[in-house]
Amino acid sequence: MSIATDRLNAIKGHLSGNHPKGLLAGEVAIITGSGQGIGKSCAELFAREGAHVVITDIDAGKADQVAADINAAGGKAIAIAGDVLDPAFPEALVQGTVKAFGKVNHIVNNAGFTFDGMLHKITDKQWDLMLAVHNTAPFRIVKAASPYLRKQDGENKCIINISSTSGLHGNIGQANYATAKAGTVGLTKTIAKEWGRFGVRCNTVAFGWIDTRLTRAKESGASIEVDGQKVALGIPQGAGNKKSTVNPFADIPLGRAGTTEDAAGGVLMLCTPFGAYITGHTLEITGGRGI
Repeated sequence: MSIATDRLNAIKGHLSGNHPKGLLAGEVAIITGSGQGIGKSCAELFAREGAHVVITDIDAGKADQVAADINAAGGKAIAIAGDVLDPAFPEALVQGTVKAFGKVNHIVNNAGFTFDGMLHKITDKQWDLMLAVHNTAPFRIVKAASPYLRKQDGENKCIINISSTSGLHGNIGQANYATAKAGTVGLTKTIAKEWGRFGVRCNTVAFGWIDTRLTRAKESGASIEVDGQKVALGIPQGAGNKKSTVNPFADIPLGRAGTTEDAAGGVLMLCTPFGAYITGHTLEITGGRGI
């Protein structure tokens, strides 16, 4: 039976209700930055579809809790905490995954953050850090997993690199972030071309306004610590406490911000047999914004 037939049967089984173990049953997924937000929702959704999930986050407590919650709900997950900026971590992450589950099927390179500033004020550190977390870290993780992903074993395998509409269209105050997120598209297309012959698909997901700590008001105080420096997250709402009368969703046809579950759904779809012939693609999840 061919790989295409196997995947078609999996889809038919799912649609008919005869696929109770899920579309990713027995497959292994590494999801970075999965201690909260979009990564956490991806981990929970992948687990509900039968995947064995590796939770990895710089915050060990949050990673452990997500893994514990998934296991308590009947899924299967482990936590491997660490900093994706640490050159030694990708190898440790992949080896820990293989030790626990024996293989790697999917990688979702989700970990990241913003470090905004107007172009004429951005420091070299701000610039370098965005490229390091959004380009170099995913490159190292994918490279570390290459011996397992490049096996000609007929397994369903997909890499998802998370981008942003900032990477597709640019954004004021985000020259560093936009450049880095644009770079994920080039990385994705190259992996798709080089590893397609091994049955590996690679796609980018570009999010618009998803309700996370990166899109909420900067005045709410969310931050991340990098090399001992506190980096504020979020979007400045301007001086004063007056509530804006402008509808922030006016240019979004669906009329609302996306949820982390909305975001996770698109990521999952590309990794399932439903995405079996999709590779090198950038899927925009924006509620229609920008069309």
